[in-house]
Amino acid sequence: MIKDLGLCKAAAAAEEMEQVAAAGEEEEVPKAQFSDRVPIRSIISRGDGGSGLAGRKARVGGWVKTGRKADKDAFAFLEINDGSCAGNLQVIVEASVAELGQLVPTGTCVVVDGRLKLPPAGTKQKIELRADKLLHVGSVDPAKYPLPKIRLTLEFLRDFVHLRSRTNTISAVARIRNALAYATHTFFNKEGFLYVHTPIITTSDCEGAGEMFQVTTLLSEAERLEKELLQNPPPTEVEVEAARFVVQEKGEVVSQLKAAKASKQEIGAAVDQLKKSKESLAKVEERFKLKPGIPKKDDGKVDYGKDFFARQAFLTVSGQLQVESYVCALSSVYTFGPTFRAENSHTSRHLAEFWMVEPEIAFAELKDDMNCAEAYVKFMCQWLLDNCLEDMQFVADKFDKGCIDRLKLVASTPFIRVTYTEAVEILEDAVKNGKKFENEVKWGIDLASEHERYLTEVKFQKPVIVYNYPKEIKAFYMRLNDDLKTVAAMDVLVPKVGELIGGSQREERYDVIQSRIKDMGLPLEPYEWYLDLRRYGTVKHSGFGLGFERMILFATGLENIRDVIPFPRYPGRADL
Repeated sequence: MIKDLGLCKAAAAAEEMEQVAAAGEEEEVPKAQFSDRVPIRSIISRGDGGSGLAGRKARVGGWVKTGRKADKDAFAFLEINDGSCAGNLQVIVEASVAELGQLVPTGTCVVVDGRLKLPPAGTKQKIELRADKLLHVGSVDPAKYPLPKIRLTLEFLRDFVHLRSRTNTISAVARIRNALAYATHTFFNKEGFLYVHTPIITTSDCEGAGEMFQVTTLLSEAERLEKELLQNPPPTEVEVEAARFVVQEKGEVVSQLKAAKASKQEIGAAVDQLKKSKESLAKVEERFKLKPGIPKKDDGKVDYGKDFFARQAFLTVSGQLQVESYVCALSSVYTFGPTFRAENSHTSRHLAEFWMVEPEIAFAELKDDMNCAEAYVKFMCQWLLDNCLEDMQFVADKFDKGCIDRLKLVASTPFIRVTYTEAVEILEDAVKNGKKFENEVKWGIDLASEHERYLTEVKFQKPVIVYNYPKEIKAFYMRLNDDLKTVAAMDVLVPKVGELIGGSQREERYDVIQSRIKDMGLPLEPYEWYLDLRRYGTVKHSGFGLGFERMILFATGLENIRDVIPFPRYPGRADL
């Protein structure tokens, strides 16, 4: 028996020597350009699973997903992941290399030098690393670590938003999100669009809904002033009068010296004393006027002239209006950034902070807008299939078995296009045939999510573009159609999430858009700059907005939008 064991060890050693010899002169796996380690992705995501690297040296770092001791604590198996891909690399550490107890807890960070070797036949991994040296360990107390090695709900993970990216699900979503962002920039740059950074702080309400976060320093200034006045109370009226009396006295001294034809030096000194007294009086009077609380005008309204921007300002709900100023000069542009909505909604489809992709095309009508939206969505779907399949397979296995088929369908299928009127007629026919909707179906309503999903998942079983909506339910900037009842608006509806994109041909006629602003009950003054785009060299142009998190929901099949953004903000929560 001992003889057989010795033969096995000799055979293993011989096999390892063969792997080293096969590696030849290229003994070390190339490291990352900006890091002193080899990304795990460059090892295990090769076509051969990494087996072709057997015998080579490598330095790897990552976080332990699972760890266990074996062979009476002679060595430990560590499954480590560095976030570069979904897969883990198995690392074998002998007790002679490091104290194993500190390495095996889930969440531990390790950096090791070692040699890649082929695992025993029949194991699932194609390559593993035999550690020669431990370079770093970021230890974890398993009794306190909040993400134990058990299946955790996504809702639970929202309470640990700073750690949840270490889980398989959130890291996969992060890579999918990154891929979609890259695809977005690739698509628009390929099609000749320029990326424009629009402001996060704005003084105009794009949607006209009023659900905006206000940006102000008045509250913090009021708190600061109140604290200061408590510590250093303002002067009394008696003190102000005393300061005025001093100025009066100093002024009389100057007058007397001048009347007596005193020397220039004497008069100059007295004048200097008078100036200092006046400066002191000005400060006393200024502090005397200080009052705690928010500054108010004579009519009792808040005096925003005292605010940081000297007017009301808000976090943007859309970059569209601002990017239109660039489309009227550069022809094809897009913006991609965070937007904000102060809507007290707790649904699985709403966030207070979310990202929007908003292209704008000059010399383009509604049909051009629809063509661009369809091409963009198809491009993103195909991009995930071509570049992020491993992570898509993970979410398909864990959350939505149909997500990959859905991407293939959308990437390869022409979108159906129906007018809003036709869509309502389809829904009304469905109701007549026994379909029950929670929201009433009639012409003039804003289609609900259940209506949108019926059109995409039941009626057509593919993406649908609905266009020409009633003007009453759409924004002021959408072009009024000749029927004077509808506007040239369109929504791209997809299975699983319903509305993915909302867009329109913009109203380029000055008199019409001015009337629309008034009809919506909005003040003209904040939009004067926007009207200038119609006054000076107006042009037909169209655009749309895609909710980036909704695209990720559509792609992954996850149910809650809070799980597809790194740091979700919603009513009652703004962690970190």
